[in-house]
Amino acid sequence: MATAGVRLGAVPAGLRAAPSKVPAVTAWFWAIKVLTTGMGEATSDFLVHTINPVIAVGFGFAGLLAALLLQFLVRHYVTWIYWLAVTMVAVFGTMEADVLHVALGVPYAVSVAGFAVALAVIFLLWHASEKTLSIHSIRTRRRECFYWATVMATFALGTAAGDLTAYSLGLGYLASGVMFAVVIAIPAAGYWLLRRGPVLCFWSAYIVTRPLGASFADWLGIPHSLGGLGLGRGRVALTLTLIIAAGVSYLMVSGRETADGPADPRRRAGFPAGRPADPARWAEFPAARAAAPRARAGAPPARAGSQGWADVPPARAGAPRGWADIPPARPRKGGRHRAARGRRAAREPGAGTPGR
Repeated sequence: MATAGVRLGAVPAGLRAAPSKVPAVTAWFWAIKVLTTGMGEATSDFLVHTINPVIAVGFGFAGLLAALLLQFLVRHYVTWIYWLAVTMVAVFGTMEADVLHVALGVPYAVSVAGFAVALAVIFLLWHASEKTLSIHSIRTRRRECFYWATVMATFALGTAAGDLTAYSLGLGYLASGVMFAVVIAIPAAGYWLLRRGPVLCFWSAYIVTRPLGASFADWLGIPHSLGGLGLGRGRVALTLTLIIAAGVSYLMVSGRETADGPADPRRRAGFPAGRPADPARWAEFPAARAAAPRARAGAPPARAGSQGWADVPPARAGAPRGWADIPPARPRKGGRHRAARGRRAAREPGAGTPGR
């Protein structure tokens, strides 16, 4: 469901200039999201089975609070901070669902129903307050709170649903992973083929990524006696963490991933963010992108096939003028200039003759 350049729901005009706090929905977004779900499942199980479960849950909760605090403190989308928050939600979301079943004895079917109701309530409150559920509208603190509450509920719901199919229904981890891979293709196909319900398709797929990644992570890490490959939960968690770190680092270095809905006016006009707002540099971009600054400078419309500012004189473009571009000063009337004209007239034939 890569949706680069495709808008998922309307964004109120008053919020379009505010910086976005979430990434654009691309293939990279879905790939890293699935990896974080598997990493969260493997890390949670490894910590709970290695150290005291209470201490493990405490560490998970502290890490979640620290990551979300960073996310809320920044004023715009920062790649590594956002994905750190998602990763910690994945870890603690797994612990949250497991605590209900292991510590409190709540059946997985009841957990699924409870988390589904909680998610529905969050959606209702979000829509009643903001009139939209689109992730392209995450530009205020209140909407960001609704967004992360929804993300937290989807991770818990997905964890309980994956354990329900693997344990309670007896499908096993591999079969559950294959089943959820088929399920996630339904909203993806619905969006790309029918172009209907983009918000519903997005959140449906977002929920399913949790049991999809967790099922395959469990299959890789659990012992053979439980139906897995026996690679070890710690090894799977470390491997997925390194892959996620490599993917996020690549996005940061390459610039392949950007915040959803650029707030920079030059980016809305088609210019890359971070370029100097120097008219002399706008010759690098197509004429259609330079139309607005040309109009403000009072320059004539660009000719067909021109590169915008490249054909505008420096004076009109507002660029600094060199000394060679400045014409010589015109002589002032009076004083030495009048005397010079008199001497020049005296040298001419017939100068001073009346009637001439």
